[in-house]
Amino acid sequence: MTWLHLFLGFFIANILGYGGGPSSIPLMYDQIVKHYHWLNNTEFSNMLALGNALPGPIATKIAAFVGYHTGGWLGVIIALAATVVPSALLLVILLKVLHKHRDSLVVKGMTLLVQPVLAIMMIIITWQMAKDSFTSIGIWQALGIAAVAFWAMEIRKIHPAIIILIAFAYGGIVLQHVV
Repeated sequence: MTWLHLFLGFFIANILGYGGGPSSIPLMYDQIVKHYHWLNNTEFSNMLALGNALPGPIATKIAAFVGYHTGGWLGVIIALAATVVPSALLLVILLKVLHKHRDSLVVKGMTLLVQPVLAIMMIIITWQMAKDSFTSIGIWQALGIAAVAFWAMEIRKIHPAIIILIAFAYGGIVLQHVV
């Protein structure tokens, strides 16, 4: 039954994740943390941060990590297949349909009106992770780190992977003495 749950969890999250990896993260969070309890909030946050620091698509890195954590190498294969194969098949089919109807107001409306839903999903997962940070390291420490990260990425244009690595180092060196 674990194999089936692993397949369904990633299949559902990725088949409904309109817009790619970042938009499927809240859906994966729901399946991984809330529904199947494969990871807790902190483990998911750590895995997400590490996954963002590595090259490649985030959805496949999450699938590989959770698949291995849940079912070893066979779990990796099942989770990756559930993540990649349905999307690849649908991509080919949908591209043909969208190309054929690219001037349709219905197609334009569908793609534009789903964006607010995705924005709310990202806000919800951000709030979940922020609550965990506030609880574990304190609200002022978490807000300070968030402010510095925002400044570094938006003002200084430093790559997010570098910011994540700096945050890992900061947490390992400084926060171990504070918390």
